[in-house]
Amino acid sequence: MVDDNLRWKVLERTYLSRHIYFTARKDRCQRPDGKIVPEYFVVELPPSVCVLPLTDHDEVVMIRQYRHPLGEVLLEIPGGFVDKGEDPALAIRRELLEETGYAFDEVIPLGKTAANPGVLDNYTHLYLAKNGKKVQAQHLDPNEEIEIVLVPLADLKGMLLRHELVQSMHTVCLFYALLQMGQLAWA
Repeated sequence: MVDDNLRWKVLERTYLSRHIYFTARKDRCQRPDGKIVPEYFVVELPPSVCVLPLTDHDEVVMIRQYRHPLGEVLLEIPGGFVDKGEDPALAIRRELLEETGYAFDEVIPLGKTAANPGVLDNYTHLYLAKNGKKVQAQHLDPNEEIEIVLVPLADLKGMLLRHELVQSMHTVCLFYALLQMGQLAWA
């Protein structure tokens, strides 16, 4: 339930940068107690999606790619941004085909989460995809170089516990997907 008694009023909004994947703004706000917050910085991003994709042989279709902000090559699950007006469930199917060439019989929504709502204004929609089959070659964006890695589902929980997967939205997705599949239990 939203408590409107805590909601701030935006008095002024100034854009510092406008780009499809990085729009930054400075807001001047008033809190409910009347106090003025002179500068609150927000990064606007499109909604995003990520998925635990399982083949029909219980292998997780993972991707390995270079992440420039960290300067590292990371093992991740597929995902990406939702295009304007696109349904997140369609976006994840599109991203799966583009990044991996796999299509899936079933895509199950697991919820959504916010990476850092103190700065970022978007949600990441989480999915579990089942019964995947390779149906085409990858169709990568110009700056993408993605290696497909098939990981046995039985190995995934150990990889999470050993911190081999570090992308936070992806680890949250994997947690909920493993819970959904009965691979994790509450203690």
